[in-house]
Amino acid sequence: MMSAASQETAVSTGRIARTFIYLVLLLFSLYYLLPLYVMVVNSVKPLSEITGGNMMALPQTFTLEPWASAWSTAQIGVEPTGLKPYFINSILMVVPAVAISTILGALNGYVLTKWRFKYDGIVFGLLLFSCFIPFQIVLIPMAVVLGKLGIAGSVSGLVLVHVVYGIGFTTLYYRNYYAAFPTELVRAAMIDGAGFFRIFWRILLPVSGPITVVSVIWQFTNIWNDFLFGVSFGGTRQPMTVALNNLVQSSTGVKEYNVHFAGAILAALPTLLVYIVAGRYFVRGLMAGSVKG
Repeated sequence: MMSAASQETAVSTGRIARTFIYLVLLLFSLYYLLPLYVMVVNSVKPLSEITGGNMMALPQTFTLEPWASAWSTAQIGVEPTGLKPYFINSILMVVPAVAISTILGALNGYVLTKWRFKYDGIVFGLLLFSCFIPFQIVLIPMAVVLGKLGIAGSVSGLVLVHVVYGIGFTTLYYRNYYAAFPTELVRAAMIDGAGFFRIFWRILLPVSGPITVVSVIWQFTNIWNDFLFGVSFGGTRQPMTVALNNLVQSSTGVKEYNVHFAGAILAALPTLLVYIVAGRYFVRGLMAGSVKG
């Protein structure tokens, strides 16, 4: 058995080790959050304090004028429209795209695990393969499809693009999650006369909360932060990311860094809020279907 002195030494060593680990983690956190600090601090400064002072310093004169300018009066392209209409475009694009791709992914996962059919492995393999197709490869085929459907340069076209590109990911999530769900419960429901949608709605969907959070966070983040599809197919209904790029590029003469910082924060706020509200469920949802039993 260990003596009291040995136990005290071990406890002391453990505390020192934990303290060292916490300090290292704190330093990494500060380093990681430094760009956010620079953006926030300089977004509430007058431009004169940025161009003629220290970007790391706290503001001497606090002002929300850069935020107001970025939101509603900043020049983007040829007209001073601000980011507001493009923010609305992104909301109108993201919400239906996330909802539709998540629902379709849940149905696909349900079918591929509980309603087996011939060549279901091939179908899943093709859907899985779609997750690894680079964005650039689908630009020309997608442009042709949107043109034939008459929805090119519209929010509806962007919704279709992101739904098609996201189905592979959502199907993968739900398929792996439902594979761990007892098939006996589904068979018992079939014997009792429950149909396809009734089983899905009453049995599988109520236990799909964790993986639904994963799907929603993944899709929301990818769609909101997308630039390539937005600039290629957005037309006059471009999303927030494209407008933010145009805001930075449209500045002539002296760069309005405070307005640019405010615009970048506005563009990042929705995804930041999503992770703050539901981020703790993300890893939990990924792990929920990893062990069967």
